[in-house]
Amino acid sequence: MSAKKILIIGLVWPEPTSSAAGTRMIQLVDLFLRKGFNITFASAASKSDFSYDFSETEVIEQQIKLNDESFNLLLKTLNPEIVLFDRFMVEEQYGWRVQQECPEALRILDTEDLHFLRSARQQSDKTQSPVDLFSDTAKREMAAILRCDLSLIISEVEIKILEETFNIEPALLYYLPFLENEIRSENISNWLPFEARTDFIFIGNFLHEPNWNSVQVLKTKIWPLLRKKLPGVNMNIYGAYASQKVLQLENRQERFFVKGRAINAQETISKHKVLLAPIQFGAGVKGKFIDAMQVGTPSVTTLVGAEAMKGNLEWNGFVEDDFVVFVDRAAMLYQDKSAWHNAQKNGIRIINERYASSNFADKFVADIDKLDLKSHRRKNFIGQILNHHTLQSTRYMSLWIEEKNKK
Repeated sequence: MSAKKILIIGLVWPEPTSSAAGTRMIQLVDLFLRKGFNITFASAASKSDFSYDFSETEVIEQQIKLNDESFNLLLKTLNPEIVLFDRFMVEEQYGWRVQQECPEALRILDTEDLHFLRSARQQSDKTQSPVDLFSDTAKREMAAILRCDLSLIISEVEIKILEETFNIEPALLYYLPFLENEIRSENISNWLPFEARTDFIFIGNFLHEPNWNSVQVLKTKIWPLLRKKLPGVNMNIYGAYASQKVLQLENRQERFFVKGRAINAQETISKHKVLLAPIQFGAGVKGKFIDAMQVGTPSVTTLVGAEAMKGNLEWNGFVEDDFVVFVDRAAMLYQDKSAWHNAQKNGIRIINERYASSNFADKFVADIDKLDLKSHRRKNFIGQILNHHTLQSTRYMSLWIEEKNKK
């Protein structure tokens, strides 16, 4: 295959040590690099100390501006065959310019997870009312999906919601989960054994509301019961961007420790016996469980936590919404070597059968390579209508802001 040019427009510069979203983006970049693509990664965001260092790769970095014609010039110069938008907000900001300057480019939306689904569940949890999916965020995200040629979806549950609740054409959706290395016997032989591991762990980026909520649940509902069952055992909380409200939850007498950022998530998880994540709302696939399975650490979570991750396979631990039963399962898993080993084996199966890169990567690149764009777009006439109107409305709003900025 000839070297195609792909422009990836990032909402942020990816931080794989901070979030699953960052890891996911680097997996996609690595896949395109392996397949010989010429990659330009562009973002209007500022870099942080934890942004991924592309200097060791062939990826060209490009700082861009919002509502600025310099982006149009970049598009004309690059003339990419593929443009990948990192989340629907990025498509809203740059999609019309891509359509105007590179009408023949394949437009791919990487949803990360469905934002409207996560926010609807969060609202439901907050108000203790039924989940209402039909929000303004849903309208915006759905419009972005319809305007793009393909949307990458990380969860089969999300595909089902899009197809059955919102009647999105299956041809517009592409199931592409995390692209993981298979767990082999040499990996397993390097894992710390049951006897060498201690304590419980939770890990997650605290800019992500479901993680902050989960830690509150651990602190107030789970740990008070669990520490009575297992005196002398610690609950260790890790995560990037821990604010003061997170740090102040630490209580040494209760053995509840807030450790902050883990430089290497998998290495940190690998030293612990069990991962606890009583996730109450969210969407997509949770990177913390992928990391735990990759290092042989069983976990206890909720139905929404494990959603779409295991398919028909057994979980690498327990899935339980009742807090009292959750605590019982966590204590049992912590103490019962046989149950712990069985859970570990389940995790190996889940990774190898559902997330191994070899099951998805080559097929994805082959599928986008052979896509007949003209025919594909003809079948998505609603998308054409949205693109036509968006090009007009968003364009004039953006040009107005552009002019305003010049003054």
